[in-house]
Formats: sequence, C-alpha cells, structure tokens
Amino acid sequence: MPSSGGAMPALPPGFRFHPTDEELIVHYLMNQAASVKCPVPIIAEVNIYKCNPWDLPGKALFGENEWYFFSPRDRKYPNGARPNRAAGSGYWKATGTDKSILSTPTSDNIGVKKALVFYKGKPPKGVKTDWIMHEYRLTGTSANSTTTTKQRRASSMTMRNPQEEQRLQFL
Repeated sequence: MPSSGGAMPALPPGFRFHPTDEELIVHYLMNQAASVKCPVPIIAEVNIYKCNPWDLPGKALFGENEWYFFSPRDRKYPNGARPNRAAGSGYWKATGTDKSILSTPTSDNIGVKKALVFYKGKPPKGVKTDWIMHEYRLTGTSANSTTTTKQRRASSMTMRNPQEEQRLQFL
C-alpha cells in the first residue's frame, strides 16, 4: 500500500518486499554504498536522526506495516567513529549483541545487524518507548572493497513499534 509520502511504484500483483538480512546487505546496502540505483524506487532516503520514529511512515515510498529507508550514519565527532544517535525528541540506544550477517555461498562476514531502542528525552534519563530499530552496516572488508569513506556512511536500519505492529526499516 502506498504511504502518504509518495506514489506506489509499478509492481506486480501480490508483490511483497520481505528481504532477508543477507539480501538487504548484498542487493541493497552494497549497491547503495557503490552508488548503484535500485531498479524500482521502493526505498526512500531519509535522515532518521532528524525525525521521531512515529513520523517516519509518512516519509516511506512503499509499505503498510513495514518500511525501508536509506539513511546516512551520523557521527558524534567529525573525525571519530562513534555514532551520534540523537534523533527528534530523543535518542536511539543500542541493546543486545550485534549479529553478524554471513554470505551464503562463502560464509564471509558481509555485515552487522544492531538492535536499538528509542528513548524520549535526553540521556541518561530518557523514557524507553516501544520503538525498535535494526541498523545494518557493512563490515570493514565488504565496505573497503567496494566503497569510498563517504559512501560507507550509508547504513541500513529496521525500526518497529510492536504495539502498533509497524516496522520501519532503514538501509
């Protein structure tokens, strides 16, 4: 179903977009990092750090209960690797352990999936919400082989609010 953010792309009847973690990395994130356009405009580019999670479904190009976005990865310090996860009226806090994404044919580690939870307010006294996001990023090996430093800043993320059964996915 189209969101209020754009028109529905021309897709075959019954089309469902439910990529695996490996597909997100190999077919979407690596291509985005290499500046290869997606053949169907199904994934919007949105800076999630300027938005609250509940505002993002309206910015999606496609999806009813699940949305995908490409977003730049913000840095806390200009020359540092530490991410800045402040967003809208709160911040994203990492939770759990990172999951390695492996390539099926080679078993090479091609990416990492990180879970984050949105907190309203300022750290460390923010109030936890039900919004969950999964951030996907290329690993050093796959990132170095196909992209420049500027292009490596692209990341893939999935966000979901379990109470509303909505998923916002960011690449």
